[in-house]
Parts: sequence; structure tokens; C-alpha cells
Amino acid sequence: MRRIRINGHGHILPYPEDIPSFLKSKRLFWVEDDRSKMCQGDWTRPITDPSFFLDEKIAWMAENHIDHGVMLTLSQLYCNGWKEQDTFDTIRFQNDFNASIQNDNPDLFTCGFVVQPRYIDQALGEIDRCVNELGLRMLCLPTHYLNADEQWVSTAEEEVWPIYELANQHSLAVEIHPYDGPKMIGLQDRFWRFHLVWMMAQTADTLHMFTLLGLPQKFPNMRTCFAHGCMLGQANAGRRMQGFNGRPDLFQGTQSPAESLGVSNLFFDTLVHDPYTLQLLKQRVGTSQIVAGLDDPYPLGEMESVPDSYPGKVMDDAVSLGILSEKEREQIWYDNVIRWLGSAWRGKAEGKGA
Repeated sequence: MRRIRINGHGHILPYPEDIPSFLKSKRLFWVEDDRSKMCQGDWTRPITDPSFFLDEKIAWMAENHIDHGVMLTLSQLYCNGWKEQDTFDTIRFQNDFNASIQNDNPDLFTCGFVVQPRYIDQALGEIDRCVNELGLRMLCLPTHYLNADEQWVSTAEEEVWPIYELANQHSLAVEIHPYDGPKMIGLQDRFWRFHLVWMMAQTADTLHMFTLLGLPQKFPNMRTCFAHGCMLGQANAGRRMQGFNGRPDLFQGTQSPAESLGVSNLFFDTLVHDPYTLQLLKQRVGTSQIVAGLDDPYPLGEMESVPDSYPGKVMDDAVSLGILSEKEREQIWYDNVIRWLGSAWRGKAEGKGA
């Protein structure tokens, strides 16, 4: 019997008609009626695959033998720098939408919810609402946000800890995902540099803070996954440890990044694009801390519509090269995702209907 395969990193868009009119009238976010583009202010992005939408997503999953999908919140709706009321209204829409996807299709989808750390009381109230009323148990956070002083800060900073304390209390799964690089970094947006380089740097930066401040140890009931394998964070581990050891005066009150390598409540997904980076990830944190993640249906995800790509390719390549065993690949597709999700898991048990 084929093992169940869970995609731990996917995205889904509302159909244009399901997006509240205020989002478009305020130019906060909308999808063109012909489903050709997603839009925000003067920004647009082509919708490159029909599986951005629910019915088409379900068909795509069946065609590619994906039994269950973990749907993250839309990065465009992290609401960084938005007014408080717009943030409140938009986040409630996003979370209600994700809850409807999960509750209407529990065997197929486990969905996340988002909060904005700038408005901490609002964020804490929304966490309780999503957990207690909507049945959502996976919290999605950006790597960085624009705080009340109009400064970009990592979501690992102490001012965000009340969110983690509540996530720990609820034993939530947490996903940390980068976005808004062009707003943070003063470079011209050429050759997709913010997606290809700077998103990876954003994730590495927050892993740096997250581990120095000992958040996996401070909040042991919270299980955190970093998107895209936090690939630059893995490559940079030695430099971070060298810096910690070489300039202890700069790291007062922190712990060595080495103390968080391979801890049981810190996970990374497989979306690293080549088997040798996946090999480094395995060596840094261990196979048990790696979860399958496709980042579908974006063209930087493992999509069969992209030349030399298909869902699960990096894991298959790693098996072919002897980097992963077939058993390890199975664990990454199922067992490890279940361990990360914990009580967030809403799918079928292994061995049923696979």
C-alpha cells in the first residue's frame, strides 16, 4: 500500500468573488475576475497555475498523489505596516477563509492562521479566537514585521514573546515564512533577487535570533517550522557559532546557536531545490526534523509545470544519490509532518485510504 504523502507547505487563493469588496476598494488585496493576477496596491503577480484555487488544487493533489496539504496563510496578508482596523478586518477574513477550507475538507487540508505582532492585544485575541472558535492550531508568522516605531524587526524579538507564550500554552504548530524584502532592503528589484536571495537571508536572520534567544527551549510545547529549509541559515551555522565564540561580548544573555541544532521542536521543510542542500540540512538538524514542503503552486515551488521539476523531486533526487534512504523519505513525507503539526493535524491516519 502506498504511504500517505503530506505536503507541509502549500498556498491557496480565494476565488475573486469570495474576496470582500473593501479589500479591493482600499487596494489592499484582490484577484482579477479572470483569475489572471493577484493584486495589491500597484503590485501585481501572475497566477501561474489553476491550482491556486480550491477545486483545481484538489484535482492537482489527486494527479500528483498528494493525500493532504498544509495550507499556509497568504504572505500578502501579513499586513506589515497596515492601519490597525485594516489589519483586524483583513486578518479575520484570511483566517475565516482558511478555517472554511479546513472545516469543509478535513481529510484534505490542515490550514494555518495569521496574526500581526505590531498590534499585540489584537494578535493575542485572534489566537484565542482561531483556536477556540475556528479550530485552527497552526500559527503563521512573517520572519519580520514593521513595529510601532516604524522599524523592521525579527519576530523572534522579545516584544513578540507574548504571542509565543500563548502558542506554547495552546501547544500550537508555528510556521515562519519570509516576505516584504523589497520594503526592508534598499536595492532595486531586479532579476527576482528578493525571492531568490533576500527571502532566504530574512529566514536565516530570524533563525539566528530565534536560536540565540533560546526560543525552542523557552517554549517547549510550541513546534516551529522554518520555510524553504532556512537554507542560508544551515550554510551559515558555522559562521554564527564562530561569531558567538569569538566575540562573547556581543552575545550577553544569549545561548550558542549550536544548542538548537536538532532540537525536537524545531523543523525545516524540504523546499531547498537541490539534493546537496538537503544533504546539508540533514547533517545540520537530522532527518527527523525535516518535513515535506512543496510551496505549491508558485513557480519557485516543486511544480510539474516548471521544467525539470515535479512535486517531491528534491527528495527523489536525494534517494537516487544515497543522501536519503527510502524509509527516511517516507518519514519526511508523513511521520515528521505529523510530529510538527501535533494537535493541528486534521487528516487521515496512516494506512487508511492511502
